[in-house]
Amino acid sequence: MGSAVHLTKRFFGSLWPIGPNAEKTDWVREHLLPAEYDLWASSSAADRRHSHGVAVDVLELLGGEAPREVLAAALLHDIGKTVSGLGTYFRVAATLSAAVAGRETAELWVKGSGVTRRIGLYLKHPELGADLLELAGSDPLTIAWTREHHLPKERWTVDLAFADVLDAADND
Repeated sequence: MGSAVHLTKRFFGSLWPIGPNAEKTDWVREHLLPAEYDLWASSSAADRRHSHGVAVDVLELLGGEAPREVLAAALLHDIGKTVSGLGTYFRVAATLSAAVAGRETAELWVKGSGVTRRIGLYLKHPELGADLLELAGSDPLTIAWTREHHLPKERWTVDLAFADVLDAADND
């Protein structure tokens, strides 16, 4: 039930095309490496707004202090979505496809073309995002969380104290 509520909130939030204001954007810039910030800035307004909210929630859940790499993980965990180039409605289709066919189907779809390939890329956003972050010189924790944030908890390699907070903030 919580997942449906979260996805509904994300859908309606994605319809609002305004990103974080200048003050929030400056805050993000202070917590990311220059190459990470460039990646963050390349994402959609709705994704930037969502990731800023996740980072603020992480900071609050950790009592006002969080390591830079944890805040970067909050800000960049969905960065792989930029690779697909999908807009809101095709993202909904991709999410529903994953629910019906499973995320492992993405491997087959990536080999296709057109919208099917783009949906496959969207479903592989954790792996693609981790690759982008490796190229950007991100911390191993940031890369690991990006790669693992849709995996079951028993497969997480990130310190559970941080992983639980990152997961809770992302799925509120």
